[in-house]
Amino acid sequence: MSSEFLTSGAEASISRRQVLQRSLQVGALAATSLGSRADAQTSGRVPASSHWRQWRGPQANGLAPGADPPVTWSEGSNVRWKVKLPGGGTGTPIVWGNLLFILTAVARQPSRGVAGGGGAPRTIQPEGPVQFTVLCLDRRTGKTVWQRVAREEVPHEGHHPDHGFASYSAVTDGKVVIASFGSRGVFCYDLQGNKKWEKQLGRMQTRNGFGEGSSPALHGNTVVINWDHEGPDFIVALDKNTGREIWRQTRDEPTSWTTPLVVEHAGKPQVVTCATQKIRSYDLATGKLIWECGGLTANAIPTPVTSNGMLYATSGFRGSALLAIRLGRTGDLTGTDAIAWSLNRGTPYVPSPLLYDHRLYYFGSNSPILSCVDARSGKLLMDGQRVDGLQGVYSSPVGAAGRVYLVGRGGAVAVIRNSDRYELLATNQLDEKFDASPALVGKDLYLRGHEHLYCLATG
Repeated sequence: MSSEFLTSGAEASISRRQVLQRSLQVGALAATSLGSRADAQTSGRVPASSHWRQWRGPQANGLAPGADPPVTWSEGSNVRWKVKLPGGGTGTPIVWGNLLFILTAVARQPSRGVAGGGGAPRTIQPEGPVQFTVLCLDRRTGKTVWQRVAREEVPHEGHHPDHGFASYSAVTDGKVVIASFGSRGVFCYDLQGNKKWEKQLGRMQTRNGFGEGSSPALHGNTVVINWDHEGPDFIVALDKNTGREIWRQTRDEPTSWTTPLVVEHAGKPQVVTCATQKIRSYDLATGKLIWECGGLTANAIPTPVTSNGMLYATSGFRGSALLAIRLGRTGDLTGTDAIAWSLNRGTPYVPSPLLYDHRLYYFGSNSPILSCVDARSGKLLMDGQRVDGLQGVYSSPVGAAGRVYLVGRGGAVAVIRNSDRYELLATNQLDEKFDASPALVGKDLYLRGHEHLYCLATG
């Protein structure tokens, strides 16, 4: 979703709407004045270490090569800036050069809980219009560069109590920013905030009304959107420059929340999707099915990762599954020797895994129980290690500078060494709750909380 949940709801009045409209006008003026800066960033002169361009980072595996974020921090130290965000969401901050993009949903009225078993809310229903909003911030200061309401409407269904209406992460290539709000549409902006196109794909009916959250994938000039719900399913490829539909393939799956992964193998890109019934890989150019493989559990959320001709897919709802699949095969790979190795315990439900060197890190379900496996052999290096200080986990682990960052829902972040053994370096606490996955760029660590966005940096 980008694989995380967060309750979205904020009171809004007519006066606040007027304030927001004025802020949008100011954002437009700021976009004009900063246009030359954005133009410089699209020219290809921004170093790769200045990017976190998509959900799961520059290599789509949670790793930030060249980054060196802080090891310790608190509310009183190593906080470069902290800004309150409008609305709510759990998408990861996306960074290109000095620009940071984040998606949020600003509710006009408080949402209403609908009781489930035992009286606890099973879903959250909107009571009024929601503004599905794209924010662009200056990543050095946290100040808003521009703010665009992609769409304003009353959502047709609600969301899980821990979820929200902006669980997607944006994606950029330094020329455009693609923002998907699912049933509200897919939107393309340039880096100055000018909308280039939008594409409406229909309305999802998600399992139990739990909401949506599959982020788009972008490779070259192709945007890929996965559309698994309780109605007719499909995966679609759009032209990045125009929004024109390139191809569409029908699917047969219950609701899934995983983000597609584009993998290049033998010089050809393919796009891999995880789901309850099958993992599937499609030719990125044509949409033709290349291979498929069963073996995951229901409610697929984690995004797969890849390295050295192998793909690693996980799921963890009402069961556990981790499959290491050799790329290069075709057809149905279920039960064949294309499965190099597999594990059936301790795998994640919501968080995606981190692939760092030859180590694959992952949580058990949504708990602070960490495992690490040698991705080459399937040998367990850490088996169910409790990470003290964390209170439940939705955020996916990230890594940089020989360290792994583990974010808990209660505001604590544990930093461990990238090693075959568990070595805790620090545990840091902030006055926020975190469900979104972090971004690592240069010397900075970006943490999106329920209300605030933090930029953490040494000194």
